[in-house]
Amino acid sequence: MNKNELLDKILKLDGLTNEEKSELLGLLRKQKKYGLVWEDKPEDVEERLRDELPVLVEDTTKAIISSEEDAPNHILIEGDNLEALTTLAYTHEGKIDVIYIDPPYNTGNKDFVYNDRIVDKEDSYRHSKWLSFMNKRLRIAKQLLSDKGVIFISIDDNEQAQLKLLCDEIFGQEKFVATIPWRKRTAKSDVPHYLSQDYEWILCYANINYAAGIQKETRKYYETNDFPGRPWRVHDLTKQTTALERPNSFFTIINPNNRREYSANPNRTWAITKETFEDYYKQHRIVFPGDYDFLNISKPALRYWKEDDEIKSGDRFGYTTVSSYINESVGMTQDGTKDIINIFGDKAFGFPKPMSLIQYLLRISNPHFSNLTVLDFFAGSGTTLHATMQLNAEDGGHRKCILVTNNENNICEEVTYERNKRVINGYTTPKGEEVPGLKNNTLRYYRTSFVGRSRSMKNMRQLMNLSTDMLCIKEDLYTEQTKFGEQPTYKKVFRYFNDGKKRMMIIYKEDAVPQLADLIEKTDYEGKMRVYVFSPSEDPWEGSFEEVQDKVQLCALPQAIYNAYKRILPKKKDVVLE
Repeated sequence: MNKNELLDKILKLDGLTNEEKSELLGLLRKQKKYGLVWEDKPEDVEERLRDELPVLVEDTTKAIISSEEDAPNHILIEGDNLEALTTLAYTHEGKIDVIYIDPPYNTGNKDFVYNDRIVDKEDSYRHSKWLSFMNKRLRIAKQLLSDKGVIFISIDDNEQAQLKLLCDEIFGQEKFVATIPWRKRTAKSDVPHYLSQDYEWILCYANINYAAGIQKETRKYYETNDFPGRPWRVHDLTKQTTALERPNSFFTIINPNNRREYSANPNRTWAITKETFEDYYKQHRIVFPGDYDFLNISKPALRYWKEDDEIKSGDRFGYTTVSSYINESVGMTQDGTKDIINIFGDKAFGFPKPMSLIQYLLRISNPHFSNLTVLDFFAGSGTTLHATMQLNAEDGGHRKCILVTNNENNICEEVTYERNKRVINGYTTPKGEEVPGLKNNTLRYYRTSFVGRSRSMKNMRQLMNLSTDMLCIKEDLYTEQTKFGEQPTYKKVFRYFNDGKKRMMIIYKEDAVPQLADLIEKTDYEGKMRVYVFSPSEDPWEGSFEEVQDKVQLCALPQAIYNAYKRILPKKKDVVLE
């Protein structure tokens, strides 16, 4: 039977829903020649998303608000990370610059829970469940990355090979950057075959504009009276070519001032030719021994101007390429445990990554940008936020961090949140050392909630009403005002946010649109205000705002949320009528 006949039979099958037929047709059309193949295992949280839409609701009692106006807003989301990632697909699509995750390693030692059940070594679908779990989350993560975005994934030998193939498929082999080894411990003696597995791996994939870099030792530039305001440095004037390979560069240089001769080395010729020497000399690019007393050189050198170095390097001036080798100064697991004990007084979380490791990954990621957005959706003890705040304090950056974790065994409230609360407010170590707080940080706490997925008017209005906190996250704007112009706000009608830099209005009642449009016309402000307005369609009542179109940027809700979710949510189940 050929493929077309089989397709026709599937379409005519009785007892199958349209979705089931679609799945069968999809499997038949797949012609996978290379890659990872596994049996997808349904996940309870994904099934829930077939009927309900996730939203984020702030717990304002847990907010830690900095008194500093420019403090970065960090976000902690309590909930399943698949649900939270779905909401971020609306608020942060294409906006995340660095993702670091430390997912379950699927060792079979009670470290991976799937559908509320521990996956042990005897589970014949152990690897399939883990791959299904990671596949769903990484596909959303890909959509969140900015054009300069990078993702780092910690993993050990249990799933490293499978994860590499999965990431090649999701992100593309061309986006693979490196597999970075990280030493987690010193060698153990009581191990099979007496070969200690001391390393874990960090897989790195990045978009086209990502650039790693590490600050190099500052080049020595000189400022001299003969070239005021033009710092310069010197570099070797020879290169690794022989006289046979580069005969034009095998010549004797003569100092025009004192006629002293400098012969070329037949195994390492000059970097210039006899013909170009005069041009370099006229441009003051050739420095001879004795020209400057402070230079200890025995042969001619080439002068480079700092201004040319800056133009050539651009944003990367002062940075150099990063090796995939991580110096052991970043610490091991035991250092992460020390971090936890210093904050809590006991081992409140098992096997944490050291803060210094995450700091290192953040430090080398697009280092010429200081306002990156960081995401960790396997937040654990909250190390990534701690590292982000600490790095900001050290280099004056303005990075923002988003953490996501569930609250199993109260981990989100009692470990993730509590740790970073203490880091912001300050704490005392078990040895009595006072650690000052990193107070130039704001932390907001959210939980996932749900709205029915069917597009009834009731559900649409409920989604609109519950979208406020997500809109504040999306716009990074949290300063609510009680009035717009002279008009008091009413939470069920409209709300207005203004932090002095940008503005946002959320209109919940479409009946108020004409009045608010008139009010906008009468109110003076610079730039455009973002206006989110309830509409049962994709039209944000543009006709009503025609007179103020130069003052507003309109968006119809909840349609914009539906559109974002549609790209990632599982299909709704077909209703079978009997």
